[in-house]
Amino acid sequence: MWTLAVLMGIALGADWDSRVDVLKKHLEQLEKVPVPAAQEAEKTNRLKPFVERLSHVGDPKDIDVLYSDMDAARTWLLANATEQPVLAEGTVSETDQAWQISTPALKLALDKNTLAMSVETAAGKQWHFGESDEGDVRGPASSLRFSDAKTKSMTPLRTSFCVGMTVTLKDFEKQPGEEFALGIYLEGNEIRFTFAAPGDTSEVDTLRWPKPLKTGNTGADLAVIPRMQGMLIPGDWDQKIESSDLANSRTLYMPWWGQIQDGHGVMTILETVDDGGVTYRHAKDTGTSIQPVWYSSMRHVRYLRVVRYVFDGQATYVGMAKRYRRYVKETGRFVTLAEKVARNPALEKVIGHPVVHVAALYHNVPESKYFIKEKVEANHALTPFAEIGEQLRTIHDQGIDAYVHCDGWGYYGYDNGHPDVLPVGYEQGGVEGLRALADQCRAWGWVFALHDQYRDFYFNAKSMDPQLLLMRKDGTFHDEATWCGGRQSLLSPVWAPGNVRRNHDWLAEHGIKVGGTYLDVFSIVPPEESYQPASPVTRTECFEYRKNCFDILRARGYVMSSEEPVDRFVPVLDLVHHGPYFVFNDEKRSGIPVPLFNLVYHDSILLPWSMEEAGGWGIPEGDVGYLHEFLNAGLPYVVSGLPYGKDAKADAALAKVREATQLAQRLAHAEMTNHEFLDASRRKQRCTYSDGTKVTVDFTEKTYAIDYGK
Repeated sequence: MWTLAVLMGIALGADWDSRVDVLKKHLEQLEKVPVPAAQEAEKTNRLKPFVERLSHVGDPKDIDVLYSDMDAARTWLLANATEQPVLAEGTVSETDQAWQISTPALKLALDKNTLAMSVETAAGKQWHFGESDEGDVRGPASSLRFSDAKTKSMTPLRTSFCVGMTVTLKDFEKQPGEEFALGIYLEGNEIRFTFAAPGDTSEVDTLRWPKPLKTGNTGADLAVIPRMQGMLIPGDWDQKIESSDLANSRTLYMPWWGQIQDGHGVMTILETVDDGGVTYRHAKDTGTSIQPVWYSSMRHVRYLRVVRYVFDGQATYVGMAKRYRRYVKETGRFVTLAEKVARNPALEKVIGHPVVHVAALYHNVPESKYFIKEKVEANHALTPFAEIGEQLRTIHDQGIDAYVHCDGWGYYGYDNGHPDVLPVGYEQGGVEGLRALADQCRAWGWVFALHDQYRDFYFNAKSMDPQLLLMRKDGTFHDEATWCGGRQSLLSPVWAPGNVRRNHDWLAEHGIKVGGTYLDVFSIVPPEESYQPASPVTRTECFEYRKNCFDILRARGYVMSSEEPVDRFVPVLDLVHHGPYFVFNDEKRSGIPVPLFNLVYHDSILLPWSMEEAGGWGIPEGDVGYLHEFLNAGLPYVVSGLPYGKDAKADAALAKVREATQLAQRLAHAEMTNHEFLDASRRKQRCTYSDGTKVTVDFTEKTYAIDYGK
C-alpha cells in the first residue's frame, strides 16, 4: 500500500507540474496581445500578479481559480486590443423618399415609390437604374409592377464583409397573396442583388430586376456583350442590334456583360444562371439597354436568384473578361486544358492538330427544308468510308496529324433517324467500313470522332413515342422539318443518357474503336424544361442530363466535343467546333467583334477557326478566316479533300496549316492576356499570351505576324 501511495504521489506531482506549465504558457501568450498606449499600465496591472501566483500554487483549487482569473484578464485584453473584429464599414438609413446604403466605396439610394436606384462611386461617378414597370413580373395572363405593393418595408443587414438591406414587397391589389424580397448588399466596389418570392403563390413566366442601367448614345458609351465570341457596341453605333434569351446561348455564351462610360464601368454577372438570361436592345438614337431576366422554374420562382454588379473606375472590356475569369475560378468551374489532359491523356493527340471534317452521307428527304427540287439527285451526297480513308491519306502523306470528325455514319445518314441510328449505314460501308476507317486513324495515332445527336427526335426513329418527347408548358410538342431527316420533335433529356450508353456499347461490341464523340447542339441550345407528368425536367436537371451524356463517354476515354462553347459546358468539354462571332444573314458584323470568350477560356478548351481565305461560318464580312485563327491561336479547321501539295496555291495553304498547328501547340496552355486595336479603323489587332507571344493581324492588308518573344 505504501509503495502504491508513493507511486500515485509521483504521478500526481508530474501532472501538477504540467498543469502549471500550461498556465505559464498561456500567460506568456497573453503578453503578446497589443493594447493602445493608454491601456498599457492597466494591462501590466492585470497580468503581473499572475507571475507571483503561478510560483506559489499549492492546491488543485488554486489552478481552477488561476485559470478563471486569467480568462477574465484575457477577456479584458481582447476587448481592448489595438485591432479587433469589426463589421463592414457603412450605414443603412432612411428618408421620406428613399432607403439608403453608404459605404466608403459606394452609395446607393432606392426610391420608395418608383424603386428606381442610383449608385455613386467613390470617384463621384453616378449610375442610375430604371424605375419599376409592368414588366417586373410577367405571368401567363397578367403582369405585376413591384412599385404597386401597398406594403414596402426595409430591414437593414450588416456583416463583416457587406452592408445592405432586404426590401419586402407585399399586398398587391392584383395578387394579394404574393410577396417578394429584394436583397441589396454592398461589398467593396460590388453590389450583390438577390431576388426571392417567399409567397410564390401565382404562376410566373419571367421577372425583370434590377432594371436596366441608363446609358447614353455617344461614342463614350460602350456596351460589352459576350454574344457568341463577343462584341462591343458604342452608344452611337449605326446598327440595330437586339436579342433576348437564356444565358448559355448564342445571345450570351457567358453569363455576364458590361457597360462603360468615359472609362467608368459596371460589369454584371449572373450568379444563378440556369434560369437566368438577358434582353438587350441597341439603336443609334437611344443607345444600348441591357436587362437581366429571370425565368421561372416549372412555373414558379422556387429559389434565390443572384446577380452581381462590379463598379470600376478604370474599366476595359479586357478587364471585365478577366474579372469573369476570376469568378469562374473562385466558383471552381475553371478547368484548364492541362487538367483535362490529366483526366484523359488522349486529348494530347488533339492539341496542336487540325480538325478535319469528313462526311459519309447527307440524305435530304422531301419534307426537309434543304431538299433540292431543281436537282433531286443532289439530295443524296454519299462518300463511302473507304473513299474517306483515301482522302485522309492525302493529309497524312503530307506529314500532318489530325483529329477527324465524321458526319453521316448512321443508318439513314446525317441528322436522320436519331436517336436510333444503328446499325451503321450500309451504303457508306457498314460496320466493316467504319471499323476499317477508325482503325486506319488509330494506326496513325489520330483521334477518330463521330457526330452524334440526342436532342432532335425524328419521326422515322424506331422508338418514336409521345411519352419520350419534351413537353411544353401548354402540353404541346415541338414539331419541325428543317434538317435532312425531315419531321422531328425533341427527345426529353431524361432519355438521352440511356440512348448514349446503348449506342456506344453497340459500337464497342462491333469492334469500332471510337476516340471521340461530338454530341450535337447540347452545348449551344439553352436548357429546356419538360412538363411530361411522369418525367418532368427543370432547366438545371436538363443541364445535368446533358452533362451525364458527356461523362458517360469520357469514362470510355473519348475526347468530348460539341457545337459551341457556352459557359456551362466548358468544364466538361475538350473541344468545340465553332466559337466565332455573331453575324447577320448577309455576314455583316454585329457590333465590333472582340474575343471575350477566349480572354476568359483560351487555355481551358480547344476552339478551331476557319482556314478559308474568304470568310467562313461566323466570320464577319470582309475578314479572312485564317487571320482570326492566328489571332486566337486556335486549331485550324479544314476539310478532307483539299489537294495539299499539288500546286503553289495548295502548298501555301499547307504552309499556313502547319504554321497554325505550331502556334496552337505552343499556346494551347497559355492564357490570352490581352486583345487590342492598333489603329482607328480597328482592322489592325493584336493578342498577347501569358508566355509573351504576340500575334498581330491586319484584316485590310490580309497579313499576320507572330512574335514569340524570348
